[in-house]
Amino acid sequence: MDRLDAIRLFVRLVECGSFSAVGREKGIGQPAVSKQIGALERHLGAQLVWRTSRQVVITEAGQTFYESAKQLVDDFDAVESSVGDRQQSPRGLVRINTAPAHGRLCVTPLLSEFFRQYPDVAIELSVSERHIDLVGEGVDLALRHGRLVDSSLTAKKLSETDFVLAASPGYLAAKGVPTRLSDLDTHSCIVFARGRERRPWSLKVGRETVLYIPHGSLRTGDAEHIRAAVLCGLGISQVPFWLLADEIRSGQVQVLMRDLQPERVPIHLVYPAGRRVPMRVRVFIEYLVATFQRLEL
Repeated sequence: MDRLDAIRLFVRLVECGSFSAVGREKGIGQPAVSKQIGALERHLGAQLVWRTSRQVVITEAGQTFYESAKQLVDDFDAVESSVGDRQQSPRGLVRINTAPAHGRLCVTPLLSEFFRQYPDVAIELSVSERHIDLVGEGVDLALRHGRLVDSSLTAKKLSETDFVLAASPGYLAAKGVPTRLSDLDTHSCIVFARGRERRPWSLKVGRETVLYIPHGSLRTGDAEHIRAAVLCGLGISQVPFWLLADEIRSGQVQVLMRDLQPERVPIHLVYPAGRRVPMRVRVFIEYLVATFQRLEL
């Protein structure tokens, strides 16, 4: 048994959640993956996973071992990438987490040029509206919007974005253009909501920031649906500028009451602190930071 290969397989097993998924990724059969994990367990003298017909359950010992094993694999890859030609040609998988709409509109379009520059680096892009545990879920990087509260992460600022009140010209032609905060009470608002909890709109009135609770016929917890609803003329919504940037620039969407616009919201790239950053991750960080600044995303 090559212990390092077995450790790599175990790390991916924790992150993928199934033997078959790891087998497909590595180009080997599921039994071969299971055999290597079993040999690793015998070597360690500990049960790392419970195997059932439906799922793989990581044991407490397995979770503890995973955290050290992930660091070991990352450190080994970093050493490899710093030697010889690999210093100029990083390789391997970078796992990134971002919000669905931001990933589709602002990250995926940038990957073609990145792959041209670094053909041996692969990207695994996961999407979630929630803030995930990077270490626990085996993710290298995440894009976070707003004020950061997790001090265990290293952060690099990518950009800032405006939050704007936006509506289509068709909707405004039919319902009128609001010119002051109280006018919103008579308009259809497209509301971002999780369950029954509506997210208030943050608006600047003079020197004060006020929270306005929007009311409307459509509520959704998905930014893509808010984008579609604005474009379909269903009402007014407060959105990050990047969500409708092309449409705002072209006049397909109109920004309202700019005097009420709140302070800009930062967007950061975050990754676990206190770890050596592998070359493949480092070049992607540098690429994103430079590209976001150049394009003002």
